[in-house]
Amino acid sequence: MRARYGVPLTLTAVGAAGLAYAAGFEVRSFRLRRVTVPVLPRGMRPLRVLQVSDIHMVNGQRKKQRWLQSLAGLRPDFVINTGDNLSDPEGVPETLDALGPLMEFPGAYVFGSNDYYGPKLRNPARYLFERVQGRHGLNGNAPVVGAVHNPWEELRDAFDAAGWVGLSNCRGRLKLEGIEIALTGLDDPHIKRDRYAEVAGGPESGADLSLAVVHAPYLRSLDAFAADGYPLILAGHTHGGQLCIPFYGALVTNCDLDPDRVKGLSTHTAGGRTSFLHVSAGCGTNRYTPVRFACPPEATLLTLTARP
Repeated sequence: MRARYGVPLTLTAVGAAGLAYAAGFEVRSFRLRRVTVPVLPRGMRPLRVLQVSDIHMVNGQRKKQRWLQSLAGLRPDFVINTGDNLSDPEGVPETLDALGPLMEFPGAYVFGSNDYYGPKLRNPARYLFERVQGRHGLNGNAPVVGAVHNPWEELRDAFDAAGWVGLSNCRGRLKLEGIEIALTGLDDPHIKRDRYAEVAGGPESGADLSLAVVHAPYLRSLDAFAADGYPLILAGHTHGGQLCIPFYGALVTNCDLDPDRVKGLSTHTAGGRTSFLHVSAGCGTNRYTPVRFACPPEATLLTLTARP
């Protein structure tokens, strides 16, 4: 009996332990990633940018709320929210409560698909199949039918009232004690809401720094931003792969970005120009897959420094 059943029982026990760790501990093991990016003009003081992404707030996530509130203690120069704040149509009040202290700082935001639409239960293995077939979101899949509409307008109105700049297919500026930051953003490419032609033209003259912001780091968006000469692109969406293999990394990115750049700082080259790219692994999950493995939830404090 030991020879016949020992290995399957062992594998089952290991799998159960891994699932318990992924769902019971790591998914609530919030981390702060710190990154230095040399993109500022020489002589300019360093800037501290807090990027939050993929919160996917569900009612009752008190630990996540407290952790997000605590990030205000970092005293960033400004905040960039790269979308997917919601995973529950009733989650707007708790999202705003969690982000309230951060909304005291200058900031900007784009939305992701989960801000507009509630998630649906689906087989997680579909992400692997879609990667192999080159289909992601509405970029190859059929349009979603019967989707739950989230009250994203309430989120937008609250962000705007706090002075955060909406960047969904828009440009905007932040003024910080004598420093002017020009921002260019896209609506979510994952559901084909991006309209680069409306914001094309590259960095604005007269600004001390220009940044590009998008929720899902699809290559068409990254190519456009890099070719136009933006020094830094900020994105989210990937969840860092969410379920990763230790010492190997992510299997999927849920877009056409390669897994080697699924999270953290890298570069992207297009049109003979190279931009820094930072992809946040985010701090939440879809409400139907509340697990993370070898990929803790995170926010990032980027310190922008002068170019060499």
